[in-house]
Amino acid sequence: MFRIIGKTNIDFIGVRKVAFAISLALVAVGILSLVMIVTGQANLGIDFAGGMMVTGYFDEPVTIEQLRSATAGELPDAQITQLKSFEKENAFIIKTKRPVTETEGNEKLTSVKALLAEQFAGNSFTTVSEHIIGPAVGETLRGDAQKAVLLSLFGIIMYIWIRFDFRCGIAATIATLHDVLAVLGIMFLLGIEFDLLIVTALLTLAGYSLTDTVVVFDRVRENLKKFRTKGEFANCVNSSINEVLSRTINTSLTVLLVVGTLYFFGGEVLANFTLALILGILIGTYSSIFVASPIVVEWEARSPKRFK
Repeated sequence: MFRIIGKTNIDFIGVRKVAFAISLALVAVGILSLVMIVTGQANLGIDFAGGMMVTGYFDEPVTIEQLRSATAGELPDAQITQLKSFEKENAFIIKTKRPVTETEGNEKLTSVKALLAEQFAGNSFTTVSEHIIGPAVGETLRGDAQKAVLLSLFGIIMYIWIRFDFRCGIAATIATLHDVLAVLGIMFLLGIEFDLLIVTALLTLAGYSLTDTVVVFDRVRENLKKFRTKGEFANCVNSSINEVLSRTINTSLTVLLVVGTLYFFGGEVLANFTLALILGILIGTYSSIFVASPIVVEWEARSPKRFK
């Protein structure tokens, strides 16, 4: 296998206190963002906040400033995004996150399309898709998203507990929760809109982070017989991380190459989704080295008990 780096002997466990401090800061921001999301104060997409969205394109060139000026009276709080990578030129997304009933949404869509026909006479606007999400539906989707994340974390605990050890399951779950909260926090600070695509990205990165952690725990279990002296568990974990470091970097760079391509060439629709994945890959790689394994080391130091 091609190696980005050769054999290393880095003391990852030795800097765990610094890593824990960084992680606590990331988690704190993540918890704040989670509270804002649950209470509806964050930048929620129409999936969760409710509202309407129409996607379409004009036959002739139209600037986003002209479109905003034309819809200011009918939709003063509208968010308008130009789709530069859409299959048609002059394509736009017009959406409002104000909760509406289905009847109100249909009436609003009709009035918006009539307004566009009036303001841009002779420049036809072709509708590609329309979406209306009522407030009750948005609330249901938000609750379902929370349940999906919690169930995935529970599944992680059970899987790692059965395969390795209960404390490893707890450590892996903390690391995964750390990754989810860290990505949430960064996305919140960047003002990124939180929608179902972001939830999908979070569940995806949870699985990715778990894979990296399992690789490290597997190597630790294999190396335990080499470190039978009492108190050398930390050295065993440190050695195991170094042994799989090249594999971890190779895997992360390969995935980043694919996701990065999607980010730069996938268009505006996939931009936030792929950005969450990129952040998740970086943070997931960090947590498998500096969060999950050091937690097991700290636990072992306070209550010695070897892997099964």
